[in-house]
Amino acid sequence: MEFLYPNFLFAIPAFLILIIIKKIFLKRSSSIQVSNFNSLKNYFGNQGKLKISIINVLFIISITLLIIGLARPRISLVDENITVEVIDIILVLDTSSSMLAEDFKPNRLEAVKDAAQKFIANRNGDRIGLLVFGKETFIQCPLTIDYSVLNSLLNEVTVMEPKYDGTAIGVAIASGVNRLRNSDSESKVIILLSDGSNNAGSIDPISAAKIAKEYGIKVYTIGAGTNQSITQIPGRGFVRNEIDEETLIGIADVTNAKYFRAIDKASLSGIYSEIDKLEKSEISVSYFSSFEEVYIWFILLGFVFIILSELLRTYYFRRVL
Repeated sequence: MEFLYPNFLFAIPAFLILIIIKKIFLKRSSSIQVSNFNSLKNYFGNQGKLKISIINVLFIISITLLIIGLARPRISLVDENITVEVIDIILVLDTSSSMLAEDFKPNRLEAVKDAAQKFIANRNGDRIGLLVFGKETFIQCPLTIDYSVLNSLLNEVTVMEPKYDGTAIGVAIASGVNRLRNSDSESKVIILLSDGSNNAGSIDPISAAKIAKEYGIKVYTIGAGTNQSITQIPGRGFVRNEIDEETLIGIADVTNAKYFRAIDKASLSGIYSEIDKLEKSEISVSYFSSFEEVYIWFILLGFVFIILSELLRTYYFRRVL
C-alpha cells in the first residue's frame, strides 16, 4: 500500500502532540458539594475515568483514520520487479554518395534508414545516438531516449555534399567512442554501416577500434552492397563496389563484436534484428500497472468512530451538567 498524498500523515503526530499539551497544560476542574465523599467514591469508583478514557480513545482513532483517508491510501494491483534491458548505442551511418546506389530499393541510404528505424522501435529505454560520416563526421542526434526526435532526425539524413564526399571510417569510430567514453552504462555499442573502404581521415580504422576496446565499447560493422562488382548510382553512372570487408571484420574482431554483410533490404533488417538480440544489459525496476483506491474505507471508519463516541457520550456515558 502507498499514499498519494503522504504529507498529510505528518498531521497525525502533530494531532497527538496537541492532545498531550492540552492534557498537561489545559486541565479543567469542577466541584460539587456532597455530605459524605467516601460514600460517593464507593458508589462511582473509577467508572468516570474509564468512560472518559474510552471517549478520548475513540476520538483519537476517528481523527487518525480521517487523516489517513486524506492521505489517499491505495493498493497496487500489480506490484512486481521486472528487468528492463538497456544499452547505450551510437548508430554510425555512411552517407557518402555511393549510398545512392539502387541495388537496395529505393536506394542504399533509404533502405538503411528504414532498417534503423525498425531497430529503434524494438529498443526499450536504451539511449541511442546517431552519427553520419563521409570524409568528415557529424553528430546528427546525441544520445537520447526520445525516439520520436531520433527518428525525425534520421529521416532528415541525406548523402554528404560533394566537398565532404569520402569514407573516413576511422574518424567515424573515434567520434562514436568520444560520445560513449563517459557513459555510465555497462553496455556500450557502436553499429557502423559502410558501403566502401576507408579513403579519408587521419585515423586508421583498426587503431580507432583499439581505442574503442579500451573504453569497453563494441563496434558491430555492417558492409552494405550487393555482390555485383559494378553498381549504378544516379547522376554518377556506374561505380565499383569497394566494400573493405577485411577492415570491417578486423574492427569487429578487435572489439569482440561481429561483422555482417547485407546484400539486400531483407538481410539488412535481419542484421539489425540479430544485433538487437546480441546486445542487452539488464537492470531491475519496479512496475505498477494500476491501483485500487482504499481511502474511502478509512474515512467511513473515521466517521463511524465519531458517531460511536457521540452515541456513547450522549446515551450511555451521560454527563452531569
